[in-house]
Amino acid sequence: MDIAKIKTLTKLMVDNDLTEIMIRDGEQRIVLRRGSGSDSEAPQVVMATPVVQPAAHLPAPAAQATPRGSEEEDAGLSKIKAPLVGTFYMSPDPKSPPFVNVGDTVTPDTVVCIIVAMKVHNEIKAEVSGKIESIEVQNEQAVEFGQVMFRVRTG
Repeated sequence: MDIAKIKTLTKLMVDNDLTEIMIRDGEQRIVLRRGSGSDSEAPQVVMATPVVQPAAHLPAPAAQATPRGSEEEDAGLSKIKAPLVGTFYMSPDPKSPPFVNVGDTVTPDTVVCIIVAMKVHNEIKAEVSGKIESIEVQNEQAVEFGQVMFRVRTG
């Protein structure tokens, strides 16, 4: 994404009093938000792009929180994957309850967690409707791009 396009989107946000714009282009995702800092006119830019590492440097896969069954059992499950690299948080702060628990029903707009990357708090929405079947990562765990964080029973 080029700077001129970001400036155009920023002007569009200010002119139309928008607080957030999210754009997806393939695996690239750009989120512009206004009003999160002391200067409410200056949008915040969050760009998530996959990071490709050589195979020799990839970490060993983490143990899953719950054992996975057969392909048949996973057939009705959707996966909520990390859209960026960062630290996974189940709640907005240590004293608050988790955004979701196993068994909760979610809609596409339900915030399921926060991923903090470079001191930017990114709210992650379910983007599917269904019931949370499992939570695959632990609070304050580092997550990689594309890592499965939740499994949701749809339909």
